[in-house]
Amino acid sequence: MSGEFNLFAQSCRQRIDTALDLYFPVQDDPTRLRAAMRYSLFNGGKRVRPTLAYAAALAIDPNIDLKNIDPIACALECLHSYSLVHDDLPAMDDDDLRRGKPTCHIAFDEATAILAGDGLQTLAFELLLGTRLTAETKVQLIAQLTRASGAEGMVLGQAIDLAAVDQQLNLAQLENMHRHKTGALIRASVAMGALAAGVDDRQLAALDNYAAAIGLAFQVQDDILDVTTDTATLGKQQGADIARNKPTYVSLLGLETARAKAAELHNQALASLETFGESAEHLRQMADYIIHRIN
Repeated sequence: MSGEFNLFAQSCRQRIDTALDLYFPVQDDPTRLRAAMRYSLFNGGKRVRPTLAYAAALAIDPNIDLKNIDPIACALECLHSYSLVHDDLPAMDDDDLRRGKPTCHIAFDEATAILAGDGLQTLAFELLLGTRLTAETKVQLIAQLTRASGAEGMVLGQAIDLAAVDQQLNLAQLENMHRHKTGALIRASVAMGALAAGVDDRQLAALDNYAAAIGLAFQVQDDILDVTTDTATLGKQQGADIARNKPTYVSLLGLETARAKAAELHNQALASLETFGESAEHLRQMADYIIHRIN
């Protein structure tokens, strides 16, 4: 990551952490539900999706007040955190480590983790309703997030993933799974930031092409890291997909071809931004980060 993008990403993480703490403060709660929700929100996440929303908004309007994007960024992080809590459950991926810490159901218990995920999901939509944007824009934002997270998006991707254990998928089937499971929320993140900044249809189409490419590249890089990086660096169990006999880009293509695939998607993402000027530089740098990250 360049020094400039490092500073931008750090500032976005600080914004989202401050905003989340404001929207969801510590309160007494004998059920431990709120504690589990905060544990999942503040467990060292990279805040990729909120950062994409900020970067997309700035690409459309470099002078935008990012306070208008804060609730959108928080909603995206709540939705993403919910998905991780549920994905880690014993009935799903059965993981006990997330970002180097015990997963929510290990740190608390399985029932509390399920409810924490439910609470985070609904909080996301509550935050979108609380934006200072027009009613029409709020409806557009909610429509984006519901499509990306529901049975036509992320939830469908997880269902395909679970059904793919011990199955042989071809490349098209694997891409379809990840365009839903990982890519859908990344595409929504870019679209939602841009919508809040007044994007037009032509710009939105170009940004969606960009987001579709980096969304897939994110998963390809995940699969590469799963076989090339140790557990301590990953912050989750290394080799977990192989252990569960789940199809990956590396198992299907081989390591070097998977790396070439990530590079191809990176180039596609950058090409999608050719009509944008310097205002989209943070998006370009995010594409670089996604294929060069080590965890």
